[in-house]
Amino acid sequence: MLNFALIGAGRIGKMHARIINAHPACNLKFVYDVNKEFSSQVSKETGAQSVNSPEEAINASEINAVFIASATPTHIKFITMSVKANKAVFCEKPIDLDINRVNQCMKEIKDTIVPIQIGFNRRFDNSHAKIQQARANGEIGNLEMLIITSRDPEPPGMEYLKAAGGFFRDTTIHDFDLSRFILGNDPIIQISAFGEQLISNEVKEVGDHDTAMFIMRSKAGVLIHINNSRRAVYGYDQRVEAFGSNGMMISNNQSPTSIEKFTKSATRSNDPIHFFFIERYEQAYTDQFNDFVNTIVNNLKPKVTFEDGRNALILANAAYVSYETGKVVNVNFD
Repeated sequence: MLNFALIGAGRIGKMHARIINAHPACNLKFVYDVNKEFSSQVSKETGAQSVNSPEEAINASEINAVFIASATPTHIKFITMSVKANKAVFCEKPIDLDINRVNQCMKEIKDTIVPIQIGFNRRFDNSHAKIQQARANGEIGNLEMLIITSRDPEPPGMEYLKAAGGFFRDTTIHDFDLSRFILGNDPIIQISAFGEQLISNEVKEVGDHDTAMFIMRSKAGVLIHINNSRRAVYGYDQRVEAFGSNGMMISNNQSPTSIEKFTKSATRSNDPIHFFFIERYEQAYTDQFNDFVNTIVNNLKPKVTFEDGRNALILANAAYVSYETGKVVNVNFD
């Protein structure tokens, strides 16, 4: 049995707590959150012990792994603390907001043998993964264009926006990683970014974006287009299109059912697509965790590494440079 400590018991932490406890080989032993009410709620739901400090949870001798779902600016601190305590680490995305902290952590933990996995759950979505496999095995020929659409159903609240670190680092970071995942060994070398404030007054108040587009180019010449929005009134819009020399593959939106209705007023009518990201990627979150457990038990390299988290942040930072300068930016992953 693997004993877990959960650091962070907000919305995403609560979901992960349920996933941890549902795994037959895992037990959520401790939970910590700066908001005692949050950790107490998870404690009541799972039977985990709510503790008064992250150190108490992470350094406990009975803990095998630490699951980090706290505020993003704390991620590197808790990764470092967990590795020094010789615990396996799962950390939600993004790895951090500050690349200097990430680079310093990388130096400090370079000799570690404990697994560190970053929570880019979209890699574990079956449909998205099929596109990656098709690219890898040549099923659609040479990849020429990749188009990712990622739109939230509604903007988050002010408190979230203040702590999120910006649209590109908070939301687009998933799409940057998914692009890298599908491209495989073909690195992204250039990026051009555009951002606007079209939807939310709260977004304007914090000086962030709610609408964005990105064009990237890989070393092999693949062109990648990402489009993001904080508001899609029809639901959580998640689509990926890969166009190659021998064909095309599309990972489409998902609905709770596959029902199609035909009436006088509509030739084809479907149920609305999933509205909430936890619903849309429910299975991916579970599969992601199952893979992490397998990594620990069988002493494997994580499928989403510390370096993957760092590289996604580098792309986000390059996107901000492009937006601020109005220029195409060369990407340096060194």
